[in-house]
Amino acid sequence: MGAKGHLYSGFFGRLRWFAKRFGWAEVFLLPMRIIASRLVVPFLSERHFEFRGGLLPCFYSHYNITWCNERAVEIPLARWYLEQSKGRVLEIGHVLGHYDNCAHLVLDKFESAEGVVNEDITRWETNERFELILSVSTFEHIGFDDDVGEESSTKILAAIAACRMILEPQGRLVVTVPLGYNPDLDHLIETEKLGYDRGLFLLRYGPRQWKEVSKSKAIGTQFGRPYPFANAILVAEFDAPK
Repeated sequence: MGAKGHLYSGFFGRLRWFAKRFGWAEVFLLPMRIIASRLVVPFLSERHFEFRGGLLPCFYSHYNITWCNERAVEIPLARWYLEQSKGRVLEIGHVLGHYDNCAHLVLDKFESAEGVVNEDITRWETNERFELILSVSTFEHIGFDDDVGEESSTKILAAIAACRMILEPQGRLVVTVPLGYNPDLDHLIETEKLGYDRGLFLLRYGPRQWKEVSKSKAIGTQFGRPYPFANAILVAEFDAPK
């Protein structure tokens, strides 16, 4: 990974970014969690969380230590949406490929990997249309962790609009984002200016326990407290323009 305009390009750039976003204590705790992962994960009890009237299993992986962050629920959520899809799929932000063998197209502005198109969604030109556009914890970085020279909220809304324009008529854009990370994004959510058609909030109430809550209970949740990384996420669905 690495590109001009990326606030966490290179090792030292990434270190400074990580400390700024997560705190210096986490700079030291993260390596410890990575080392402990091989010992911890085999002994974790299976947990589930409610979604759409059913139960999804929490996902534990050594990569990106999903066993102690929001990926534990985001990956199962993304898999659920993929299972519902019968048409073409586009992923914004290279995430799922780190955990599964994915056949769908991936668009990522910075990360280079096989099958990944390095383009900005707001500038990408394509004639393709997608039944599902999926993004896992990526939109909170737009305009916040890349140097775009404009407000994060403006760029986020532009990215959403660009995604919706390449949906099939009955397609949908599904975005998961943490609360408490990007103040501009939090403001869009709180003031109902993000523009999603359906939204679902999950609140973390234990190290590996999540439950659906109302928007009012999720708003104001801190990032990194009381548990590492996200303590609440929004699952937002956007329909194709009418």
